[in-house]
Amino acid sequence: MLHRHAGAAFAAAAAVGALVLTALPGAAAAAPAPPATTPSAAVSMGADKTSPEVLAAMQRDLGLSEPQAQRRLVNEAEAGAVAGRLGGVLGADYAGAWVRGAESATLTVATTDPADALAIRAAGAEARVVRHTLARLDAAKAALDRAAARTDTRDVPVWYVDVRTNSVTVHAAKRGAAEAFLKAAAVNRSLVRVETSAERPRALYDIRGGDAYYMGGGGRCSVGFAVTKGTQHGFATAGHCGRVGTSTSGYNQVAQGTFQGSTFPGRDMAWVAANTNWRSTPYVKGAGGQNVQVTGSTQAVVGASVCRSGSTTGWHCGTIQQHNTSVTYPEGTISGVTRTTVCAEPGDSGGSYISGSQAQGVTSGGSGDCRTGGTTYHQPLNPLLQAYALTLTTTTDPGPGPGEPPEGGTWAAGTVYNAGAQVTYGGATYRCLQTHQAQAGWEPPNVPALWQRV
Repeated sequence: MLHRHAGAAFAAAAAVGALVLTALPGAAAAAPAPPATTPSAAVSMGADKTSPEVLAAMQRDLGLSEPQAQRRLVNEAEAGAVAGRLGGVLGADYAGAWVRGAESATLTVATTDPADALAIRAAGAEARVVRHTLARLDAAKAALDRAAARTDTRDVPVWYVDVRTNSVTVHAAKRGAAEAFLKAAAVNRSLVRVETSAERPRALYDIRGGDAYYMGGGGRCSVGFAVTKGTQHGFATAGHCGRVGTSTSGYNQVAQGTFQGSTFPGRDMAWVAANTNWRSTPYVKGAGGQNVQVTGSTQAVVGASVCRSGSTTGWHCGTIQQHNTSVTYPEGTISGVTRTTVCAEPGDSGGSYISGSQAQGVTSGGSGDCRTGGTTYHQPLNPLLQAYALTLTTTTDPGPGPGEPPEGGTWAAGTVYNAGAQVTYGGATYRCLQTHQAQAGWEPPNVPALWQRV
């Protein structure tokens, strides 16, 4: 509760305020400008140098001008850093954060303690007092995930933690099926909101994100993001596209590689090791075949803009609706995916989701199409990198590949750090603010958007 740690909260709030742009409305008082020697979140993560292809797609799909799209990305980067800091300040009271607004990216932070509102506003964000903590909602959602292993959820295909409604939201074709699911999970009914929906998500087997590739046994999918594992080059993609040992050929039908790891259902992640004729590049295929730069993998906040590249429908943009979603396909349930408003169609599976220049995930499945709109889900990239010990290929040298953190929790390039993780660097201790894969140049003192000294 804030009344027990008020001093720490206000001290942290003052530090957070230095990261808030004056363009972020809703602040109780104008935030001070950051010192010239301190890089902003936007600059440190490359949001101020977004490729023209991403900006053009955002203009088309989000109805923005180019300056508005650029300002939105900058403000979203700043808001994510503020949200990460406030999550640490509020502790057990924290109930999530989200942004809204076509350009300004107004940040709202939720808490269960009314006394926290002052610290939230001091940091430049709007405060929302709610009933349930994020930890409690996550626990309820985890109970549903466990129940899904022993329950038929075909009529209850989607559930997620919705921070904006402070609930675990369940989508059901039949309300009775939802109630049976909730009973099987033994969750507190006050935590759950049931929505009747005709949505029937499916894995987009014929989808290709970014450049197309073809599986040896037939079918086509899309490259998600280029990766390396030591000296081995390859790419991340969706698990439903192929099993371990499945061979692939590239967009030009030339022999390409072999699936080395694949998980589906449960998760929807895989990676392909390429032969020596193929090399990883730090790009996603944009509109007109132009290269879109990838500079990192910092997870964007709920409400942020996100764009998708697929070999069937090309570039399309939308917004992030919820993280940590579970969805049931005919083949089974997958958990931990992100729900978005970006459209997709068969042929886009495995393709790239990118927010600004930050890699977000690979296309999993969804409903609807790019003519009438729809909902699409992506497998977040950071868990995929961590699961298979891969390093995302970026426009800057990411340093050595990932592995177990060194003894003592020393910061190491290539390691995937989840929000809340603590490391030491240069004799000081830092707490991770936003989930990302570390890379050279992103050492904790250099990137206050990602690390807070404690």
